[in-house]
Amino acid sequence: MNTGSDRETNESAAGAAAGSTPDAQTTPDVPAAPAAEAAAEETPHVSKAPDFVKARRGLHLSWQVGVFVVGLAVIGAGVAMLVLPGPGWVAIFAGLAIWATEFAWAHLVLRWTKRKVTEAAQKALDPKVRRRNLILTGAGLVIAGALIGFYLWKYGLVLPWDIKDQ
Repeated sequence: MNTGSDRETNESAAGAAAGSTPDAQTTPDVPAAPAAEAAAEETPHVSKAPDFVKARRGLHLSWQVGVFVVGLAVIGAGVAMLVLPGPGWVAIFAGLAIWATEFAWAHLVLRWTKRKVTEAAQKALDPKVRRRNLILTGAGLVIAGALIGFYLWKYGLVLPWDIKDQ
């Protein structure tokens, strides 16, 4: 008698053929990738240039050169801001995002970077890692305070370049 549950019989037959139950085939430890990320991996990279630009090869090539130059300028400014005041890493990622609009390799690098930053942020929220970071920060502050205290005890409030030989 057909009860309309062909799916159940097919699953149990597939599990028996594989030598395991359907529950043994699932892996709960591995998180499923979001649907948007899986879809992005399957679709090829497409240029974000307007259609009239993509229609002409020379114009599209000059568009890509322009995008590359603008992205390079933003990344260069970001690298400079790593040592100068300013949001250096934000500018570097913004330049990479500009490149990702036209170049597939930049799109892959940006996706990899986003994944690694997300993993690092989740790892930083781990209580053991937070505790370790707080202990190391506290120890560093104690050492810095001791060095500053020793300097003030030895020389007072005198700048290093004004110290006379003693």
